[in-house]
Amino acid sequence: VQLVESGGDSVQTGGSLRLSCVVSGDRGTSNCLGWFRQVPGKAREWVAGFDKDGTTYYSNSVKGRFTVYQDNAKNTLYLQMDSLGPEDTATYSCAALTYYSDLQQRCEGFGYWGQGTQVTVSS
Repeated sequence: VQLVESGGDSVQTGGSLRLSCVVSGDRGTSNCLGWFRQVPGKAREWVAGFDKDGTTYYSNSVKGRFTVYQDNAKNTLYLQMDSLGPEDTATYSCAALTYYSDLQQRCEGFGYWGQGTQVTVSS
């Protein structure tokens, strides 16, 4: 299984970006697809994604600004990011994990990760 992200870039505050994650191979039971982000020195943060039933989940920090969607015909997961701010600067990674945790409010478990794509938002 491979997950390959693209679309990261440098933008100014208020700008938009769309990230893509192409998923190839048999994910087996890794049916929770989502986006995470990480800043050096900080813990990885859940951004948005889908559980196995297709229900979408967003972190409070991006709700109303980011939209996650997928194109099953292209095996691609997308993250449309609008109204970007410097706080959104991070390396964004997509993942296919085992399940969505209501307790942790994120995809959890074992699975697969992409290599990440850098998003930089300048003020």
